Amino acid sequence: MALKILVTAKRVEDPESKIRVRPDGAGIVTEGVNYKLNPFDEIAVEEALRLKERHGGEVAVVSIGGDRTQTELRAALAMGADRAILVKHDGALDPFVVSAMLQKVVLAEKPDLVLMGKQSIDDDQNQAGQYLAERLGWPQATFASKEASLESEAEQKKDPGLVLGADGRSLTVVREVDGGVETLVLSLPAVVTTDLRLNKPRFASLPGIMKAKKKPLQEIAAASLGVDLAPKVVVRRLAEPPTRKGGVKVADVEELWKKLHEEAKAL
Repeated sequence: MALKILVTAKRVEDPESKIRVRPDGAGIVTEGVNYKLNPFDEIAVEEALRLKERHGGEVAVVSIGGDRTQTELRAALAMGADRAILVKHDGALDPFVVSAMLQKVVLAEKPDLVLMGKQSIDDDQNQAGQYLAERLGWPQATFASKEASLESEAEQKKDPGLVLGADGRSLTVVREVDGGVETLVLSLPAVVTTDLRLNKPRFASLPGIMKAKKKPLQEIAAASLGVDLAPKVVVRRLAEPPTRKGGVKVADVEELWKKLHEEAKAL
């Protein structure tokens, strides 16, 4: 059965960039900072493409942000997604509001499956997927992964992560939990959030990059969704962590114990 899959593609700061807090603590200095597609969302895009390759269908990617967010959407299109949706909004957001906006998009698109990265690497909140599933009243599986095995890398690439049932209306998901994994079977439509070990995203090919420029990218004004855009969680101030002090060499275990006991008060 062909699947219609909607995937999120959030624009985040590149962790390789030097992140500095603004002097007033109101945010980070954005000048000179590079941006990229959230790595967990990139995994979600890859898994959507693999499902499409096995079963047919359509992969649409959605993101919320300003005009520059088109770059990350085009990156997902270059990987192989069919079309993109940009919900235009330049203000602050939190997962609660993001889920409300995504709900409107999902209701309009009517996908069989929503794939999202388990979290974004800028704020690491890991909430939007759960909120969205609750708003929709859909089954959900978080931290989708794979069981560890001794198979070769080539065999791992052939191993499907998310498995569509023979009836085309169910999905088997292996998810990470404390101390191991568990397997869930969800009825579709459903929301699934992806973890690191689910797959290894493909690189966009040159033909894929050229095709991405011509693929449709729909823009929707956030205000037209009828959602209260005021964040429920407001960041009042950011501060850099304190500078770490240099280490101290000790002569022997006795001196180490003394410093931990008398100076560090750790023992």
